[in-house]
Amino acid sequence: MSDDQQNKTQQPIQTVSDLAKHLDYSFLNSLVMDPDARVDGSEHNPRQVFSGHYVPVTPTPIANPKYVAHSHTFFKELGFDNSLAYTPEFMRLFSGDMSSLPSDIKPHGWATGYALSIYGTEYIQQCPFSTGNGYGDGRALSILETVTNKKRYEMQLKGAGRTPYCRGADGRAVLRSSVREFLVQEHMHALGIPTSRSLSLFMSQSETVDRPWYLEGSNSQDPEVMVPNLVAISTRVAPSFIRVGQLELFGRRARSNQHPLALQELKLLVEHLIEREYKNDIDTNQPFEAQLVALATAFRDRLTSLVAHWVRVGYCQGNFNSDNCAAGGYTLDYGPFGFCELFDPAYQPWTGGGRHFSFLNQPVAAEKNFGMFCRAIEPLLTDTPHELEALRNINENFASVMQQKMNTMWAAKLGLAAYDNELLLQLLHLMMRTGADFNHFFRELSHLPSDVEALTTSFYAPLKEDMVAQWNKWIQNWRAQLEKSGEKSSEETGKESDNVDECARRMKLTNPKFTWREWFVVPAYKDAEGGKFERIHALQDMLTKPYDERSEHEQSQYYRLRPREFFGAGGISHYSCSS
Repeated sequence: MSDDQQNKTQQPIQTVSDLAKHLDYSFLNSLVMDPDARVDGSEHNPRQVFSGHYVPVTPTPIANPKYVAHSHTFFKELGFDNSLAYTPEFMRLFSGDMSSLPSDIKPHGWATGYALSIYGTEYIQQCPFSTGNGYGDGRALSILETVTNKKRYEMQLKGAGRTPYCRGADGRAVLRSSVREFLVQEHMHALGIPTSRSLSLFMSQSETVDRPWYLEGSNSQDPEVMVPNLVAISTRVAPSFIRVGQLELFGRRARSNQHPLALQELKLLVEHLIEREYKNDIDTNQPFEAQLVALATAFRDRLTSLVAHWVRVGYCQGNFNSDNCAAGGYTLDYGPFGFCELFDPAYQPWTGGGRHFSFLNQPVAAEKNFGMFCRAIEPLLTDTPHELEALRNINENFASVMQQKMNTMWAAKLGLAAYDNELLLQLLHLMMRTGADFNHFFRELSHLPSDVEALTTSFYAPLKEDMVAQWNKWIQNWRAQLEKSGEKSSEETGKESDNVDECARRMKLTNPKFTWREWFVVPAYKDAEGGKFERIHALQDMLTKPYDERSEHEQSQYYRLRPREFFGAGGISHYSCSS
């Protein structure tokens, strides 16, 4: 579809036939199909894929699908009429049934391979063939590429059945994990954090798969029993789903000359990444090698900003491997994620994750992933030593850029014009000793209290007498810095110092009031198992307006600390990657 066509006013998309008019299969048209693939998409068993960017795969529809939810906000951005979500054709397509479609829609989707690095170390053990040629989209299938409202999107079903990369698994996603991902993607978008988006969620009314999970009231670290779970298919959307791990796969093949077209396939993938994600940031008229240097700079800027945003709102990805790191610089793959409540720098919701992916170690994990990104594209620069050196310098400077972004973020959370390291370290130490709730505390701090009494609603334990004086001293020092920030702003702008209300307003736009709390979500997905979706829809409303003030009733319901009984509770305070 031409840009000229898209410049015309888009009519609301009310049917799947209307949607078919906006198709743009750029991934399939620009890149290379696995030469050993079956073109009809009838591949649902694990096998090695030695070359090519994708394998055609037909989704496996879920049995007896039922509508659960769709994103009203995202529908509006796409130009979709809300009525589309309730049509039988939409439900069939986005619950995995690609039969009886308009002829413009291909009758199959596609799965992609990628490699895995964990904290900067290459792995092939997760590949069943121990070669790296069987690791990739095991249950995720892209099915459409569209251009709507002048933007390009790739739509991907998660839980759509087995692919050649399924590693022997069933290719399904359970309702629990699907509800979590559907809700959190739109929550992250509302928080102002780059992310894949949620389109729709359909569940099966009869099809189940067994997964290990926790007994009711369990405090076990690991699930104790196998339980049947209803399956679901969620649709996530992004400009592309190219991962650092995907670039790694082709970079590894190019470095070792695994086949004659390995280097060319790497180049094609990078060119596609630039076109889909970075064409507004990179001058594509310059030599390709110069584009690679610009790409690395742009990705570094996006990735460092992204992780700083994660920390700002207390988000912990949990499993930040290279294959869970989007090359477009947005949040991807919401598996064992969590939001820090009781402040702990080493907070890690996933029992299998380790400290290297813990809350305040995410900047270092990002640095490791960026290093693998640079290593992946290095084979394209072997003949241009100047650009290769520039790429290595960009990589070496990641930590300093990351620190700058973190400093700016912390200053904004505290309402300061400039970062104060001593003030922050004192605060974090006090928060740990006191047992402060991370997001609740910073929201209350946004009211600019003059003493600690106003902050005690953010603490999980009564404040000891000796801590009162320490807190009040810190607050005095902080307010003094606020005054200096106001004076500095006045000097720079020529205006009078910001008043208290303006400072509080800025802080409230940085520190959300309502954030993800797992103990809200568990009842919602348990209700959904019985066909009741009211809690999900209520959470949609709350989580997509995280900075807003709400009614007293809503505040008493959602703006509160974790109840004691949920501390240490399996499936709430921590969870396995069982989805």
